[in-house]
Amino acid sequence: MAESNRLRRTDAGRRILDAASRRFYEDGIAATGIDRITAEAGVAKMSLYNNFASKATLVEAYIEARHEEWLELYRRREAETTSAQDRVLAVFDAYSDHANQAYERGFRGCGLLNAAAELRQGDPGRDAVRRHKEEVESILRSHLEALVGAQRASSIAEHVSFVLEGAMARAGLEGNDDRLIAARRLAGQLVSAL
Repeated sequence: MAESNRLRRTDAGRRILDAASRRFYEDGIAATGIDRITAEAGVAKMSLYNNFASKATLVEAYIEARHEEWLELYRRREAETTSAQDRVLAVFDAYSDHANQAYERGFRGCGLLNAAAELRQGDPGRDAVRRHKEEVESILRSHLEALVGAQRASSIAEHVSFVLEGAMARAGLEGNDDRLIAARRLAGQLVSAL
């Protein structure tokens, strides 16, 4: 994916990735054709292939960009914390921030899970989504370790991750962050009891 980072630095590459990101999230990967992306980006079709080897490469760049976008939301929230408990809750806050971004047709849930649902087993993009979810759980685990030690932290992180993912799925179905707020409250109660 280092290649897609380099490619996004070109103006056309950035515009293509931005257009693809909007269309993939709003319409889905399969429903979004190359012609639609290039038209929205205001570039020639050849420009897409000069910047991305294929639609699959563009999908991978989209998934990487979504991952980086979430990490940035999380880093901002984490910077405001003062305790391990607050850092656990910052993960939930970052997901709420994601839900409250301005979307053309409203919030549709986790863009990464939506993408993974369209990709076949073994697809590099699907693997990238799995790695993102594992990284989120790892972030939770590292903060929980400060509260309960490494041995208990893994099990609790898994539970908190399940609560988070379930809330995210419901939030996407309902189109708002109410479920994420409720899940944050549950996680806060759990962490306070440790």
